[in-house]
Amino acid sequence: MMPPAPTLSPEAKYRLLLKLSQEIGRSLDLQEVLEYLLESVRTAVQYDAAGVFVLNRSVRLGQDTGGRMIAGMAVVGFDETPRDEDPMLRRGEGIIGHVIATGQTVIAPDVRLDPHYVQGRVGTLSEIAVPIVSGGDVIGALNLESSTVDAFSEADVEFLEFFAVAAAISIEKAVVHREMIEKARIEQQLRIAKQVQLALLPAASPVLAGYDIAGTNVPTWEIGGDYFDYLPQPDGRLGLAIADVSGKGVPAALIMATFRAALRAQRARGIALDAMASRLNRILLDSMDTSRFVTAFYGLLEPRTGAMSFANCGHNPPLLLRAAGARELLTSGGPALGMWHGAAFVPGAASVEPGDVLVLYTDGVIEVMNAAGEMFGVDRLEDVIRRRHDSSRDLVEAVIDATRAFAGRSSYEDDFTLVVIRREAGSSGAAA
Repeated sequence: MMPPAPTLSPEAKYRLLLKLSQEIGRSLDLQEVLEYLLESVRTAVQYDAAGVFVLNRSVRLGQDTGGRMIAGMAVVGFDETPRDEDPMLRRGEGIIGHVIATGQTVIAPDVRLDPHYVQGRVGTLSEIAVPIVSGGDVIGALNLESSTVDAFSEADVEFLEFFAVAAAISIEKAVVHREMIEKARIEQQLRIAKQVQLALLPAASPVLAGYDIAGTNVPTWEIGGDYFDYLPQPDGRLGLAIADVSGKGVPAALIMATFRAALRAQRARGIALDAMASRLNRILLDSMDTSRFVTAFYGLLEPRTGAMSFANCGHNPPLLLRAAGARELLTSGGPALGMWHGAAFVPGAASVEPGDVLVLYTDGVIEVMNAAGEMFGVDRLEDVIRRRHDSSRDLVEAVIDATRAFAGRSSYEDDFTLVVIRREAGSSGAAA
């Protein structure tokens, strides 16, 4: 047991509170503030163990925190520092959790008789916990424990409640400061990740005599799970790839990078498209959990003849818009990649004739919604393409303008990726 704390007069206690406010107000480091609080309270109230716990601000805002309620803490005298699986930290149990939930001080003269008590230290017999309140919201709790029964008095309660009030502003300020630093760190990492991801996408469209090609990728967040690529082959054919990873953000971007690396490795081996799809399927099954999958389309275009073999792996069927007005959907292939073992894939074949336009897209293009809940859809996409006879780059921009006008906003709710390949009328095609 720790030695008794000296008895302080009311005047001395208030002087201590004033000093406390001044000292912790000088620091913006949350851990430093919390540790100073525990050192200070020891001079006024006797305890054998103590802790100060700060509620995760996301909990107060009703946001998901992955189950963790506590954003910061300092403890002294416990058998071990509480870890993430601690029931108080995970689910707000125990006297501390009850105080945070109710905003009411709890004195437990004998913890063995208290229904809220959860053992955090062997030997504790009495406990006191007071809420830390800022702006009317409970932001944490201060907890003292003793190895003797009925160790805390009403005078201790009064002091600790004043103590908590004095500490609240500095704690809140330190929490906000930590969150600002963390936000800045995450934003910097996302900027770097965005630069890395942009480097994985084509820097420019391929120059192919008789063809006009353009593509774009607009992620919903800083980074996303859509992908497109141009992959020249040694035999003169051009590989055309587009893919969409389920989900958004960093997890989808990591899977996209894995898919891109695997696709480039497999296409370099020169194997048949059905075998390539099967191998990509196995690689992704080994690389991600079953809640994720990748839809993809990969085509091999022979520029001189316009002949194209392809495999559609659960992706939105590309539009082959004929110069005479017909529309073909390139559907042959198989299921999305990464969904199950042993999936079978059957390649398809098409021919891009002079005057035709081939449109590759992800669902973020056609599933744009307007205020009435209608989707932009394939028909509107085709209409925008057919109404214009400009360059492929102009067609891409026209689709962006049309979808934004349709939705009534400039942002997209899903990653937006579009590739347009125009074969010029009268061209015979030859690699430039």
